[in-house]
Amino acid sequence: MFSRLSYTFREMWASLRRNFTLTAAAIITAAVSLFILGLTLLVLRGFDNQLSQWSGGVEIIVYVENDATPEQLQVIRDAIASTPDVIDVDRLEYLDAEQSMEEARRLFAGDPETLGLLSVENIPTQFKVVPQADVSSELLQTITSQYKEDLPKVLRVASPSKQIEVLDTLRGVVSFVLYLITLILLFSAVLLIWNTIRTAMFARRREIEVMKLVGATNWFIRVPFMLEGLIQGLVGALFASGGVLTANWYWTRTVQSFPPDSGFGAFVVTGNYPQWVVFWLVVLGMVVGAIGSGTAASKFLDV
Repeated sequence: MFSRLSYTFREMWASLRRNFTLTAAAIITAAVSLFILGLTLLVLRGFDNQLSQWSGGVEIIVYVENDATPEQLQVIRDAIASTPDVIDVDRLEYLDAEQSMEEARRLFAGDPETLGLLSVENIPTQFKVVPQADVSSELLQTITSQYKEDLPKVLRVASPSKQIEVLDTLRGVVSFVLYLITLILLFSAVLLIWNTIRTAMFARRREIEVMKLVGATNWFIRVPFMLEGLIQGLVGALFASGGVLTANWYWTRTVQSFPPDSGFGAFVVTGNYPQWVVFWLVVLGMVVGAIGSGTAASKFLDV
């Protein structure tokens, strides 16, 4: 068993050195494609953070002082629900202090100073309001003004501007372009790994003939070549992962130096999400390598 493993890794390493230029090209292509994919996922996460408070058709957010009593909150809810021809009452949502704080951690991830000033004890709670589909913008503005003037403990009323629509459109364009580039580069990586394995098998065709004559099975011959492709994909994924984590770290530091009202704070991706991106990049890199080498090793075994 040990001798077989030793043979497999020895032959895999010899093949990698023999086809160094093709191997380097395959690794670089895989690394670049996976790096772009990782950045794409982080960028889209940033867009989602920025747009999260307006998801589900929300067009008005009523911010309420933290110390509002249950009776005052009920007054606000009843006032909002009293116009069912304007407001979709079934989709009216209230976020308490805990839920508002959780949302703030996403929105102010790139603004630690502002986030440090917020806590469950002082953060405003909020009602998220979804208007009916046929309501005019003028009527919504009138309703918004009434909420601020007539309801108790209302700090302010926010509604999305055209910038929200622009962000949503921009998200779609960015995701399409980056995913398309990623797919093209991943396909190129598969082809390069495929060509690398094909070249390696062709260079060793006499050895393969001898091995088959002495009784070596097809799988015994294939495994070193398949492992070679998998290693290429894995190394490319590791380079890409390091690049993604470095880029995210640098972006986070840069955004934290921006003014608090720059509007870029929500584009910072924190928590475990970058680590999950790295995990899936490594998995995908190994899959790409396995597909390229596996197909080549099966197709060109009879050389």
